[in-house]
Amino acid sequence: MKVGDILRNKGSEVWSVGPTDSVRDALALMAAKGIGALVVLDGDQVVGILSERDYAREVELKGRTARETAVGEIMTGKVAYVEPDNTVEECMALMTHKRIRHLPVIENGRLVGLVSIGDVVKTIISQQQFLIEQLEHYITKG
Repeated sequence: MKVGDILRNKGSEVWSVGPTDSVRDALALMAAKGIGALVVLDGDQVVGILSERDYAREVELKGRTARETAVGEIMTGKVAYVEPDNTVEECMALMTHKRIRHLPVIENGRLVGLVSIGDVVKTIISQQQFLIEQLEHYITKG
């Protein structure tokens, strides 16, 4: 299965903030949407990703305030990403290797979606369940 298939199933809506937005506003958006990360856009260009982990490590533990800290000061700037034609297994390998939970999906230089580790795991489990059902059917129907 490909990343594009995940986006077709879950949708391609991506929540984002700008690098000059306050971390407090970003946290409020994450809380309102029930998500753990936001893509950071400068215009339509992906310039970073901001996660709850970034907040915990770069604001809370360093005695800063979310209201006075800009997203650009604490975001992860080197963003790993995938394309719609990447496989789910490639996503899992990249997420595991980089120890990240969210991957922007970029096509022709444009942000078209975001996949999370939950999306990837759910897809892999679904694929395995389908395979198990097919094997059970083969065994019982002979």
